[in-house]
Amino acid sequence: MPTRRSAGARHPLVIADNAVFTVLILAMIVAGGGLLVGKERFDAPGPLAEDKIVNIPRGGIRDVGDQLKREGVIDQPWLFVFGVIALKARTDLKFGEYQFINHASLHDVITTMTEGKVVQHPVSFPEGLTSQQIVQRLLDNDILSGSITEIPREGSLLPETYKFPRGTSREQVIRRMQDEQRKLVQYVWEHRVPDLPIKTPEDLITLASLIEKETSKAEERTRVAAVFVNRLNKHMRLQSDPTIIYGLVGGRGTLGRPILESEIRQPTPYNTYVVDGLPPGPIANPGRASLEAAANPARTKELYFVADGNGGHVFSENYGEHQKNVDRLRGIEHQHGDNAATSAAAAPPPAQAAQPVPAAQPAQPAGPPMRPASVKRSVKRKPAPQPQPQ
Repeated sequence: MPTRRSAGARHPLVIADNAVFTVLILAMIVAGGGLLVGKERFDAPGPLAEDKIVNIPRGGIRDVGDQLKREGVIDQPWLFVFGVIALKARTDLKFGEYQFINHASLHDVITTMTEGKVVQHPVSFPEGLTSQQIVQRLLDNDILSGSITEIPREGSLLPETYKFPRGTSREQVIRRMQDEQRKLVQYVWEHRVPDLPIKTPEDLITLASLIEKETSKAEERTRVAAVFVNRLNKHMRLQSDPTIIYGLVGGRGTLGRPILESEIRQPTPYNTYVVDGLPPGPIANPGRASLEAAANPARTKELYFVADGNGGHVFSENYGEHQKNVDRLRGIEHQHGDNAATSAAAAPPPAQAAQPVPAAQPAQPAGPPMRPASVKRSVKRKPAPQPQPQ
């Protein structure tokens, strides 16, 4: 016969304690199993078939979980909420634009958001733009936010490709460009050749802006710099066409037509055909290469350069050589003009209704040869007035 339990074992308190203990053991087993299953799902590959950029606005963690599910990044918002709570990451979640990799697990998603790995968008500024042109590019960029209170000082921005998260303020971009420019100018100024005819970093920026506007070819920058430095040393006027344009239109940057002969002689503070030495300030925002060229020009005796007709320039040390180069350019221009006229004459008429033929206009004379001290391209004479019929 089995031994009868003692009266103490049959006591209600003992029975209750045993029941509670049993329930706790069962709860621990269930919880452990739940944690094991939850961890497997937490680290399992997610449903996202390919990389995707998702903009997460501010909100509660449940709102974030619901949006991630709508975007197809996760399929269990409640597990996202529990994961954030379990990792104590509720206050560490950063809102913004994120790129989630394909099949990112819930753990990957939460880690991406807590580390603030927001998408960085490239914002590029070509060398040689004026500050007004850069501001317009900033205003046209819908990745950025906010307004711009004033146009930065000419030459104070470093044109580069920067990366910013969506929603960065435009003023913040300007401050970044100004900081980078100050650091670069300081470095270049400290590593300049000792015999430059310029005295301040501001003059260096001004000279670099002329170089930037004169040529876009990397191999020509130091030679263009040498021409300007040699002219400054000889107290010759720089006679740079871009200074004429800046004196006429300022920060707009482009004239939209050839320079007129009368505009060469038109006095402005920036016109280096009229004023001696450097203009009073930069005419654009020069890039790194032009700043370095201004600080370390080539060691030449060249005083002139003129376009070669193929996008580059021909350099010379004296006016005789320069005039030959000008005449050669005139021949190229004349030949191109003849070829264009021949091509136009040989082109078949368009398939459209006949139009009345306008009366023939008298041909305009070819432009004058370059001015003796010119270091740039040709200019266009203002057309002479035609005689009116009586």
